[in-house]
Amino acid sequence: MGLFKIKMDKPKKSLGQNFLTSVGAVNKIVEVADYKRSLTILEVGPGRGVLTEALLKKFDKVLAIEKDKDLIGFLSAKFSAEIAANKLELFEGDILNLNPSNLGSKTPSKSYAIVANIPYYITGQFLRQWLSTDNHPEYMVLMLQKEVAQRIDAKDGKESLLSTSVKVYGEPKYIETVKKGSFYPIPKVNSAILKISNISKQFFRPDMYINIEENHFFSILKAGFAHKRKFLIKNLLTKFPSKEKLETIFKSCNLEPKCRAEDVQPEQWQCLAQNL
Repeated sequence: MGLFKIKMDKPKKSLGQNFLTSVGAVNKIVEVADYKRSLTILEVGPGRGVLTEALLKKFDKVLAIEKDKDLIGFLSAKFSAEIAANKLELFEGDILNLNPSNLGSKTPSKSYAIVANIPYYITGQFLRQWLSTDNHPEYMVLMLQKEVAQRIDAKDGKESLLSTSVKVYGEPKYIETVKKGSFYPIPKVNSAILKISNISKQFFRPDMYINIEENHFFSILKAGFAHKRKFLIKNLLTKFPSKEKLETIFKSCNLEPKCRAEDVQPEQWQCLAQNL
């Protein structure tokens, strides 16, 4: 596996910077990012522009947000031609402070996808923000901590609060493992590429007569996962004290009385939210 040879200033620990240097990982990210005419790519944390350069070769428009103002100057010089041609738009800021509903003012179309190598400590907040917004991306291709990507994908059949929270909005797929030596500085853990496709809010509006309130749904989900080893019905009794009613609802949702939250599929959580 080749590595990009780029001169770097000392990464800033305060920003969680680990720059991607693997040619293979960059190529894989770009490969799984589906091209569509008029689709804008929102790149989060372009760093030294290694992935940015590859994205610009495939997509007509890239919008890149970088929190490190020192890197903004570097990127502006490196991609001056692309910026002049309006293929790349750079702006300084924190992705967590960017309002997804205002993204339309920064892109030439409503259709966009996210490609991100984000600091791992913001993963949960980032996913909540960009999956739950009405102006959601078509898909995401993310570099995540390997363990987190595996939990979201849940190939072992054991769901978690995190995996279910993602699956109600889209279809996650574990693409490949990225070894820790693919970054500078080298982190303590391996990473992975995760793609979330077909993002929508249709789960909360299964038909024209049903509209599930998202806050209500997630309050049930969180209560269900509050104590992982307890049976789901015991966890839900703290929020809904009628055991008889819960048993009736469990039966209608095709849930076993002694099931645990990790065994429940999104459609069954949907049924619970409609009936509780």
